[in-house]
Amino acid sequence: MMKDRFEEIYEQYRNEGRVEGYEVDEGQEAIVAVRKNDDGDLIAFKTDNGRELDYITALQEAKAGNLAHVDVFHKYGRDILRSEPDGIKENNLDNLPEF
Repeated sequence: MMKDRFEEIYEQYRNEGRVEGYEVDEGQEAIVAVRKNDDGDLIAFKTDNGRELDYITALQEAKAGNLAHVDVFHKYGRDILRSEPDGIKENNLDNLPEF
């Protein structure tokens, strides 16, 4: 089946936002590992500077702009931390190595 123009335009849009490598702005830290509870929920995060952050602290750091490539959004009546939606599954928080 041929791609229609909508699919082609969407693929172009997705590819324009992709960056090679993992750039972090000065003053920001990247999350490089996560800790999960027995249910598989993310409960803590490790940064590239070696800091280990509990969930609440990570939310505060992300809101302050101190963590790279993550977003905070409000759902289910609370704030939730997630990786920026870039179409790359490997850098999703849930797919990072555990510490």
